[in-house]
Amino acid sequence: MKDMQIGGVYIGSHHRPFIIAEMSGNHNHSLERALEITEKAAASGVQALKLQTYTPDTLTLDIKTEQFMLMEKDSLWKGESLYELFKRAHTPWEWHKPIMARAKELGIMCFSSPFDETAVEFLETLNVPAYKIASFEITHLPLIRAAAATRKPLIMSTAMASEEEIKEAVAEARKAGCIDIVLLKCTSAYPAQAKDANILTIPDMRKKFGCEVGLSDHTLGIGVATAAVAHGAVVVEKHFTLNRADGGPDAAFSLEPNEMKELVVETERAWQSLGHVSYGATASEKASLQERRSLYIASDMKAGDVLTKGNLRCIRPSYGLPPKFYDVLLGKKVLRDVKKGTPVDWTLVDAKPTR
Repeated sequence: MKDMQIGGVYIGSHHRPFIIAEMSGNHNHSLERALEITEKAAASGVQALKLQTYTPDTLTLDIKTEQFMLMEKDSLWKGESLYELFKRAHTPWEWHKPIMARAKELGIMCFSSPFDETAVEFLETLNVPAYKIASFEITHLPLIRAAAATRKPLIMSTAMASEEEIKEAVAEARKAGCIDIVLLKCTSAYPAQAKDANILTIPDMRKKFGCEVGLSDHTLGIGVATAAVAHGAVVVEKHFTLNRADGGPDAAFSLEPNEMKELVVETERAWQSLGHVSYGATASEKASLQERRSLYIASDMKAGDVLTKGNLRCIRPSYGLPPKFYDVLLGKKVLRDVKKGTPVDWTLVDAKPTR
């Protein structure tokens, strides 16, 4: 699979993980806070900041009947209507330009998740480098077609999606003109549990759908994301906030700045550790070979003396014969006088095994 680029940054197995900090609604409706989140994201080492582009009216209706209320007992947003939640969490469209400008000043890219076709039209005026399709929109094929028609890279989260739904989304994106697609394994629970991450799906997705694959992670901490990179994830998206204690729609499952820095470092280490299939000593291990055990003379001996368990030892370092010849050498006579601490080689004994 060929490497792809987003905003000039290469993405693929030959490059360090592409880390996205998701602001979502953690700005708490303060542009000043949104800009500070942007600054802290850049300082943490991520390559991209991501916004969400919608209004409550492009997502739902202002109705408080049962169908439009969040009533799940474990929901962070229990008791809110969909409209109220989206009103509280949305990023005003007039903020996008200053946030993206600040990101550019700080050397990171900024793009967004559009939630309908009007959002794509708006984001095109800002010349975003890519589009992200949220998990809940994976079946919104008109939206996927609109984003794909820009021919910019498309990142699609796949939580809850069946194989058939993912296949259909990828096919629609390709038919609309999109070449570079990344699929993100995701679990739509807030927060999600590590046991539900099923990251072994990542290599299967790459094989099954012919796309680069990453992780959109709602679990707490960085363990799942690091493990995902070890299983081939080339993109990791995590929600980001200044301080969880400040609250916000997604604060409970968002990383703070120091945690995001740690994520950047540890996922890169996980990627570096993949290497290639390798046996035997690596270049960095060559010097350590001498710390293996080998066979040494453990006391002064005269020519004709017999090697015994008392005068033949298997010790460090490794300048003598390997330990596997210990039993072969027991009972053999030495051919010359030999000092304690002499490494054993075949010139010292009266016979060399044929094997």
